[in-house]
Amino acid sequence: MKENNNSFTGRGISKKSINKMLIIMLALVIVAPVILIISLANIQFVKNADYQQRAITQQLRETVVTPNRGTIYDTNMKPLASSASVWTIVLNPKAVKDEEQRNLVSDGMAEILDIDRDTVYEKAGKNRYYEVLKKKVDHDTYEAVTQFITENKLSCLYSIDDSKRYYPYGAFASSILGFTGTDNNGLSGLESYYESQLAGTPGWILQAKDATGREMEFGYETSYEAKKGANLVLTIDEVIQHYLEKHIDLAATENNVTNRVTGIVMDVDTCAILGMATTGEFDPNSPFEVVDPGLVRKLSELEEDEEKYKKTKLQYLQTSWQNKAVSDTYEPGSVFKSFTAAMALEEKVVKQDDMFTCTGSYKPIASMKSGISCHRHAGHGTISFRTGLQQSCNPCFMKVGERIGADLFYKYFGAFGFREHTGIDLPGEANSVYHSLETLQNPISLATDSFGQTFRVTPIQIITAMSCIANGGKLCTPHVVDKMVDDDGNIISSSDTTVRRQVISQATSEEMRELLKSVVDVGGAKNAYIPGYRVAGKTGTSEKRDIYDENGNQITDLRIASFCGFAPADDPKVAVLIVLDEPHASNISGGTIASPVAKAVLEDVLPYLGVEPIFTEKELKDLDISTPNVTGESVDEAQTRVKGRGLKVKIMGNGTKVLSQVPMSGEAISKEGTVVLFTDIISGQELVTVPNLIGMTVSEVNSVLINAGLNVKFTGSDLSSGGATCYRQSIPVGDQVSPGTIITADFRYSTSDDA
Repeated sequence: MKENNNSFTGRGISKKSINKMLIIMLALVIVAPVILIISLANIQFVKNADYQQRAITQQLRETVVTPNRGTIYDTNMKPLASSASVWTIVLNPKAVKDEEQRNLVSDGMAEILDIDRDTVYEKAGKNRYYEVLKKKVDHDTYEAVTQFITENKLSCLYSIDDSKRYYPYGAFASSILGFTGTDNNGLSGLESYYESQLAGTPGWILQAKDATGREMEFGYETSYEAKKGANLVLTIDEVIQHYLEKHIDLAATENNVTNRVTGIVMDVDTCAILGMATTGEFDPNSPFEVVDPGLVRKLSELEEDEEKYKKTKLQYLQTSWQNKAVSDTYEPGSVFKSFTAAMALEEKVVKQDDMFTCTGSYKPIASMKSGISCHRHAGHGTISFRTGLQQSCNPCFMKVGERIGADLFYKYFGAFGFREHTGIDLPGEANSVYHSLETLQNPISLATDSFGQTFRVTPIQIITAMSCIANGGKLCTPHVVDKMVDDDGNIISSSDTTVRRQVISQATSEEMRELLKSVVDVGGAKNAYIPGYRVAGKTGTSEKRDIYDENGNQITDLRIASFCGFAPADDPKVAVLIVLDEPHASNISGGTIASPVAKAVLEDVLPYLGVEPIFTEKELKDLDISTPNVTGESVDEAQTRVKGRGLKVKIMGNGTKVLSQVPMSGEAISKEGTVVLFTDIISGQELVTVPNLIGMTVSEVNSVLINAGLNVKFTGSDLSSGGATCYRQSIPVGDQVSPGTIITADFRYSTSDDA
């Protein structure tokens, strides 16, 4: 049999196979090194930068440094919002050496940071380099963590610099300021609107670390310093803001207002906002916390219904965060008659002494089944245009609206800024809801618009337009930020007064000032009267439409009471707007419940701004007298001095010297008031009970307090015409006080002349 050379035999491998193997081995010996050299060259020269970057990325750890936000100051540089240093505590699980250290870290951090121990233990076992244990840690806690790290020589724990926002006045001006989130970004108010300016520029620290997170031996580190944001200086005056908040809070309580009270104080010349507030403000230090006691109770009742609980809480929080002065619309009611009057006077379609007849209603279209009512159902009779404004006569203004006509009315409605945003530097400004020119061609629409119903505008639009009437006819852009500055006080930018357009002439402005002053002096806004300060303004009481309860039933008895005006009328400095949304009181007209609030605000604000009162001869006669200091004098000397001031004297005790007196030295007391002089210790201990004055007239209050041996200070409207009643007293009924104590009795007229 012939031998096969290609087969495998027991004697060995064929020559051909050996040759193949030699070729392969030769290739491996020659080619492999060549490939290796080429590969190394590729790594060393071609892809050097790429691999170097990968190595750096793996070895370097970047830490972001949060910048401090800019401080927000009031106009007098009082800080309203500022940032403070806090820290984030971080765990590197990869650097936890063993189970013993894992337990040590878990126990220590749970105690120091007041967090769950099991959570720390779980994080410490993860195959990761970075686990946040707690954010926004204060200085004392940070020091405790640092000490724990040092004592236990730990490399698995470290801290990162951070920043936290603080609002030193709590809920004060919170709807303006807004608040920040956990990431330090502004979420509402100025914090949101000026986010890019306030936020600053983050910094970073770049460090070389090994796989366990420890610093490399060569100690590479570089950093970029965080830059603080710009500081805002507001037009808001902390003092005026406090005055405003105090008075609207009281109004909300006294009138049982269920949908919040809003107030604005504005510089009429620049439209700078001096104060802006809404009741039910939130605390920006804890913006997600429910603070209203009534809602806290309501939520406690809903705890078993988780979905309803969350929905109710969210609705409350969203409402409390909302700046009602900017974000809400409402029907202004008779306050709008100010603007209808200004249009008519500017276009010379009416004069102050033009006569109009009011029978209690008016039909803009003769075929109407029934006319549109006046608030005075019996009618005003034949009255002048001036009286029509003072008494807020609807038929009078419907007829004036006809004289103006749809085209001009629409033109001025826009010119006063009611068809556009005011441009205020706050987020969430709402759009007004108004009739088109085509709709205004309908006489009924024009009629209702002329006295401020069936359209909706924002509070900020109303007070901006009222400032236009007061300042000579210039419509300006309202603003709350005066300027931005750095920490050295250098001005980065400033907000100059922006005049959008001239709406009415200087002559019409002056005529409207005098007319609106007469509304306060003798008309429906007389509860806003302040002796010496010449207040001008207009009240309104409007219906709320399209409101339904939880069952889908329409609610028809809800109202909005308001007042908008300015002072002094002959040289306007400030405008004020007060809006009570859904009051529930015995009288809910704007003249009765909104005017006194505006008066109280102006009584505080005008003297604070240095506006000097100018009294008429009659007002001077009614001024209170400052009680002289007669303590320590003989009874005869004291009597002579007190009587010399035009005051009465009552002696209590049998001593010969005055040991104490009520009222005390310097207290204001009305003319013919009584100063009680105590001449021994026993008489000084006698007390009298404060009577109930609510609902009484001026003469009744005077009589009751005289009989009780107490003094009275009358405040409120011009009380000489009669008809006003007491609605508030300074000392509660039933309190025990010394004889001669002054009880301040606040009076107002009950009026409905503002439909």
